[in-house]
Amino acid sequence: MSQEAELRLTQYSNFALRTLQLLALRAPAIVSVEDVARAHRISRSHLVKIAHELGRRGYVTTVRGRNGGMQLARPADQITVGEIIRWTEAPLALVECFDPETNTCPLLGVCHLSRGLQRALRAFLSVLDDLTIADIAINRSALLERLATVNEDAPATRCA
Repeated sequence: MSQEAELRLTQYSNFALRTLQLLALRAPAIVSVEDVARAHRISRSHLVKIAHELGRRGYVTTVRGRNGGMQLARPADQITVGEIIRWTEAPLALVECFDPETNTCPLLGVCHLSRGLQRALRAFLSVLDDLTIADIAINRSALLERLATVNEDAPATRCA
């Protein structure tokens, strides 16, 4: 019997990427947190923290006031999904021995499992480093059309 493991990013990562994607789709317009929440059926309160942190880290610029919101602070083709995942998923310690501060494994340095997992993590991040926010917004028309037809009464779903 075969069982497939599930690798899942946190909602925080998903929401941060969805926010950046929508900013790229609507660039150069200013996009509000409410716009992102409505488009992706995400709680506004979740997005406020993400928007603040995206601004603090230099990914977005924010505009205060009645017509305020945010826009990308850097071109979408200069922000990689890999850098966002490294920040939102940190620390990326798949197993205990990846973190020297908490490691108690006596096999450190001689374990081939650890080496294999390190190679797998590097490969995973390498793929994400080759994927930019511009890449995930490349099919702009199709994405905006889909977002425009979101039925606000439908049950919320998580997309990735």
